[in-house]
Amino acid sequence: MPIVPYLQIARPDHWFKNVFVVPGILLAFFFHRELALADAWSGIVLGFLAVCVVASSNYVLNEILDAPFDQFHPSKHQRPIPSGNVKVPLAWAWWVLLSLLGLALSFAVNVPFGITAVLLWIMGALYNIPPIRLKDVAYGDVLSESVNNPIRLAMGWYCVGAASAPPFSIFIAYWMFGAFLMAAKRFAEFRNIDDPDRAAKYRKSFAFYTQEKLIVSIFYYATLFALMGGFFIARYRFELILATPLVAYAMAYYMHMAYKPDSPVQQPEQLFRHKKLMVVVIAAFVACTLLLFFSLPDLRVLFEPWIEPPNG
Repeated sequence: MPIVPYLQIARPDHWFKNVFVVPGILLAFFFHRELALADAWSGIVLGFLAVCVVASSNYVLNEILDAPFDQFHPSKHQRPIPSGNVKVPLAWAWWVLLSLLGLALSFAVNVPFGITAVLLWIMGALYNIPPIRLKDVAYGDVLSESVNNPIRLAMGWYCVGAASAPPFSIFIAYWMFGAFLMAAKRFAEFRNIDDPDRAAKYRKSFAFYTQEKLIVSIFYYATLFALMGGFFIARYRFELILATPLVAYAMAYYMHMAYKPDSPVQQPEQLFRHKKLMVVVIAAFVACTLLLFFSLPDLRVLFEPWIEPPNG
């Protein structure tokens, strides 16, 4: 029995997405200056392994339950299950094994991290399993998938030993940033299929979507991300305002890529191959990291209203 197809449905190539854990780690060290990196390494390493395994269990579940629909997609019909290279009963056993292993590793990090991992697993179930199957619900598909971003942020936060919860404003901002990315992916997929009837057979939510509705939703998610991110900056770290042009440019370039024929946005796990996007994203990430920890005491003065002193 070939093992490779069973490894493929766990999508280790998608583990790149778990980079969204890193901001949670950085924010934990920012808010909890008493934490020491030397003491946190074991939790970080084990935490990354755990989140990868839990995510893979969700990917296997997705592959199993999406197989009847993937046959209508221009490229996904070649995945291991719809192409007949994986036996479904063994795939179910693989899902159970990965689920148990991932959650066991998660609680080995600490209890808050384990509880958050359970939430990540639950969201995978709600997203994929009927009759709820949120991925078939218009807008619910984007919001339920992208909520995994702030869950990953929380996992980064807890894996270093932070006891409190992250600020709610950054949780919402991170969620909406993920929703922006996911809605752009839906937009690119919808354009690529270019057949409303076939699109609806592939993904039920596409029966409701139009290009206009998807673009409007993208604008909503990006705006709410900006507003909640701005609140976080004003409340906790004003220096981050200097990184906003880079973040905005990265998002604009991502949207530009969504309009390309056979857009690479349809496969986020492959975006690291696109050099310009990676340069912009890395520049924005480095800027945010440096500005999070290095203070510029006089910066806020530049953004305050200048009032002319009274004469005499």
